[in-house]
Amino acid sequence: MSTASGKSMEDTRSVALASGQQLIVVSCYTRFDNLAHGPRGTEAKRSLYTFWLDPSDGQMTLLSVSEDEVMNPAFSRFHPLHNVLYTCTESVAEEGEIVSWAVCPQSGKLSKLSSCGAGGTSTCYITLDKECENMLIVNYWNATIGVFGLDSATAQVTGLRSMFDPNEGRPMKARHDKHVNHSQNDSTAQKERQADPHSHAVILDPFFGQIAYVPDLGMDLIRQFRFDKVSGKLHSIGTIPSGPSGRVALGPRYIEFHPTLPVCYVVNELSSEVSVFAFDRRVVEAVISGEPVTEPTLRLVQTVSTIPEAYPGDMNTCGRIAVHSSGKFVLVSNRGHDSITVFRVHLDPSSAGLLSVASTQHTRGATPRHFMFDNSGQWLVTANQDSDNLGVFRFNLATGKLEWSGQQYEVPSPNFLCSVIPHAPGPLMPSSKL
Repeated sequence: MSTASGKSMEDTRSVALASGQQLIVVSCYTRFDNLAHGPRGTEAKRSLYTFWLDPSDGQMTLLSVSEDEVMNPAFSRFHPLHNVLYTCTESVAEEGEIVSWAVCPQSGKLSKLSSCGAGGTSTCYITLDKECENMLIVNYWNATIGVFGLDSATAQVTGLRSMFDPNEGRPMKARHDKHVNHSQNDSTAQKERQADPHSHAVILDPFFGQIAYVPDLGMDLIRQFRFDKVSGKLHSIGTIPSGPSGRVALGPRYIEFHPTLPVCYVVNELSSEVSVFAFDRRVVEAVISGEPVTEPTLRLVQTVSTIPEAYPGDMNTCGRIAVHSSGKFVLVSNRGHDSITVFRVHLDPSSAGLLSVASTQHTRGATPRHFMFDNSGQWLVTANQDSDNLGVFRFNLATGKLEWSGQQYEVPSPNFLCSVIPHAPGPLMPSSKL
């Protein structure tokens, strides 16, 4: 397989990376029959591809392809202190796995270190707390939310500490061996997809690190928890609708905080919308101090569409949402419309955090399940799941427009992109943001 640079896998095996080089690890689906949704691309024979990205022109070179067999790795996260990458696996039939990989800082090669059961099915999100002592995960299919311990010396997962089950032990209505294709978005598909809870992400608030938020795609709500890092337990403190009151078939997928403003953004997959929430610091401080609180920690202030007004909503579902590191833009991928919509973030005090559309760009591929920025914030890479390719765009930091670079890379069924900057040997200080 060749890249757009004309360099083959064999040509790049001897490449030695300098400290701080930008790597991109691509997760690929290796089996389609046990997924909740229905990819239309090609099943991958190898599960992880590692590229080097040149920040001068956005060109990528394939460095390595994983040799260890892992089924359907998806969401990935790189440890902020150790050269360890975590991936989780998707399957509605088999228990999910959390897989730890060693990242070679000289070659970019991934070597499997260990794996452990995720305590649920179709594992789809990983978050580390600020101290890197706990890993929080969610299992999409059966909705469970787990907390696992981390070894500070090795970064290895030490085992399950607690598990929260929104179903409270009740059996699911949907069956893993007979269910609607979760890529569909007509009324029939929506009804079945929302017959059960489906946790889709878990994050910790960036101010205190003690409030966990979990979008539940099946129930149209955001679950709130007080996270006790000492005991490793999540204590429920209520729920928040993921969009305007009275609406149905919203389908909250991901939630992201602004880097400086007390604002977060929820992408509603089924309704193709972003809901903007204000973070109530006063309520959060009361929760942390143990005071009885009935008010939610988030307050809805705006909801905006991610697709053109005339485009049919049942032909699209949203994928990823990301806040640019500058804090000036929020981006969302549209699967069906096959685009990325860029929103400008208002910074004026009277409307701080609100959004308005800056641009929309076709992704040069089908079903952009994921995308990511490089560390500089000037290059954006899309993972076009159903056309088996990656696309590279230059991001205009002044206008918010995505400019096609002309560079495209063939990768089978790419579903997730993880930015990896290998750590140099020596003592490391904790990162302020994961």
